[in-house]
Amino acid sequence: MSANKTLRRPLRKDGLTIGEIAGRTGLAVSAIRYYESEGLITPWRNDSGQRRFERADIRRLSFIMIAQGLGASIAEIRAQLVRLPKGRTPTAGDWRRLSEHYRADLDRRIAQLEKLRNDLDGCIGCGCLSLERCSLYNPGDRAGGNGPGPRYLLGDSPGRD
Repeated sequence: MSANKTLRRPLRKDGLTIGEIAGRTGLAVSAIRYYESEGLITPWRNDSGQRRFERADIRRLSFIMIAQGLGASIAEIRAQLVRLPKGRTPTAGDWRRLSEHYRADLDRRIAQLEKLRNDLDGCIGCGCLSLERCSLYNPGDRAGGNGPGPRYLLGDSPGRD
């Protein structure tokens, strides 16, 4: 059966197989098993012992992929997923509350990258010929307080002055 037909297939009331979950999320079966072993998803077993997943697990796995893309560790993701309700499909409000955790971190990282971008413009213009004016490595000529000469070439670190 083609991947497109698998994706159009109606979701089953008796749970989804690991292959169906893999087809819906694009994850390898081994990755899904890994996330299960880490306690991020908890499938159940049918009468014949086959692993079955809830439809909500598709969203949980998507969240895991997104959170990992943001640099979150498995432990951090687990801590967030336990905040989701058990026994019912998470609502948009549940997911919004979860995303707030990442919003502050993303805002901090964006600000840090914007500062780096803006400081880099001054650094490239400087060409490291003027440590007195270098806003990236030597703002306010901090290195000059460590003594004469090329302080960073002599072993001083920009983070230690």
